[in-house]
Order: sequence, then C-alpha cells, then structure tokens
Amino acid sequence: MNNYGSATLLKAPVLSPRAGLGWGFLGVTAFSFTVPFTRVVVEGGGISPLFVGCGRAVVAALLAAAALAITRQRLPRGIQWGRLALVAGGIVVGFPVLTSFALTTVPASHGAVVIALLPAATAVLAVLRTRERPPMSFWIMAAVGAIAAVVFASVRASGLGGLHWADLLLFGAVVAAAVGYSEGGLLARELGAWQTVSWALVLSVPLMAVLTGVSMAQQLPSGAAIEWAAFAYLAVVSMFLGFFAWYRGLSIGPMTQVSQVQLTQPVMSICWAALFLREYLTWPTILGGIAVIACAAIAVRIRLGQAARASGR
Repeated sequence: MNNYGSATLLKAPVLSPRAGLGWGFLGVTAFSFTVPFTRVVVEGGGISPLFVGCGRAVVAALLAAAALAITRQRLPRGIQWGRLALVAGGIVVGFPVLTSFALTTVPASHGAVVIALLPAATAVLAVLRTRERPPMSFWIMAAVGAIAAVVFASVRASGLGGLHWADLLLFGAVVAAAVGYSEGGLLARELGAWQTVSWALVLSVPLMAVLTGVSMAQQLPSGAAIEWAAFAYLAVVSMFLGFFAWYRGLSIGPMTQVSQVQLTQPVMSICWAALFLREYLTWPTILGGIAVIACAAIAVRIRLGQAARASGR
C-alpha cells in the first residue's frame, strides 16, 4: 500500500527520464499487489485482519531499523517526530489496518476502485497543507471523482442507505493514506525519502507490536502456505522494499512524469484480482474504475501543470 502522494511534493534533480519512469513503475507495480494479496490473507479466516494490518508493520519496522542503523542515518529532530507520527498514523497504521478489515467482505477489485481516489485525495491534502491556490477545475474534478467512488460503492450496496461498512473503511483508508503521504512528501525534503518511511515504521513499533500481541491472544494466526507467502509480500515489499523503487524513481524524476505512473496502480490491482483471485469483473466495476481513475488523473494533472508553470517563473 501505497506511497503514492509524495510524488506531487518532492523535488529532485532530473538525471534520466527513462530511468526515473522505470523505477517509478517498478515501485507502483510492487504496490499494485497489496489489495489482492491482502484479500488472499484475510479470505481464509485463519489470519485475523488485525494481525495482517499490524503484524506486517512490525516485520517492516525491523527491516527499516536495520537499514537505518547500517547506513547510520541521523535522528529526526524536534517537531519532525510529531510529523513522523502523522505519517505513521496514515500509512503504517490507518491504511493497512482499515483495508485489512474492509477486504474481509468486499472483493479486491471493488477495493481497488475506491482506493483509486488516493492520488486525487493526496493532491487535495497537499494543496491544503502547502496553501496553494489551484484553479476551480482542480476542485471540481476531485469532487467528481469522490462522487463517482461513492456512487460506485452505493450501486454495489443497493443504494446509499445500504452503503456497506467496508466501503466506509476503504474511504477512511484513503483519507489516512493521503494524510500520511502528503505530510511524508514534505518531510522527505528534510530527512530523505526512504528514511522518512523507515523512521515512521520504527516510530510505530510500540503500538503495532502491542496490537499484534492482542490479535494473537484473540486468535493464533494459522493459514496455508499461500496465505503466509502473501503476508510476507505485504510486510517485506508493500510496506518496505516497494518504497525504495518508488522513491528512487521520484528522486531521478522528472517528478511531473514519474508521479503519473501512480495512476496505473488501481488498473493493475483490478487485473491481478481477476487473474489470481478469479474475481468476475462486472460492468459497474469496470465503469466505476474508469470514472474514478479518469477524475484522479485529471485532478493530478491540473495540479502538476500549475506547479510546473509556477516553477518556470
């Protein structure tokens, strides 16, 4: 999951456009398996959603701590710790836990469509955080995208009155990740990209370790080999290694191009769900995905275009 929004915030020298796009696409491809593999783990019922959401963060945090120690990274200072807490709350705690619970009842393709709002949501929060003044068209497309996602979820639940609780969790996951990515993108200018994610993981260890212990006390995790393999992927790749490729691409740039690759993630997630989970793609899913992704793409392009014009002055 997702690391998505800092693409609109980071600045780095342009070294090789092709290399930047290649690394960015590799990172997004790694993240695109997050929703389907989360569904694989929780579908069997032997591994609780709480363990999936928290346990993978503990594993990733151990890897992050080792990387920080080996490379002798300097400690964050003062208010940076508070900002790291926001990042951790969004991308280490909020998004993984909320999606894990949501995907116990909704198909992975459905989750991918709702989560497709993330690029636009991150752009909106980045605008608010940096006090930019984008054109009205940006707000219109962001709003249309949100409405499209709500309509899609409502159609599946047979009307707004029957909106499934899992959809509320997915929308909450989008907000949590957007907060984490927008603040993380700003903080990465000071601490470095992968270092910011690593410090956020380390900061979350006490809470996530306790919650992992609680989940094991309630239900000892037991699953088939495929479920543990999917869990290992979520911990090692989705929450850690994927960020290395993604932020490497962003650091090479150009940012305005590499960040666009993020919009392919929901498309790939839906395809993986159909391929690996044998999920049947209904017309509402296809049309909903197209609508949400198109609105997110337009909103992000409007903001990036404004940023490019501003930097050119």
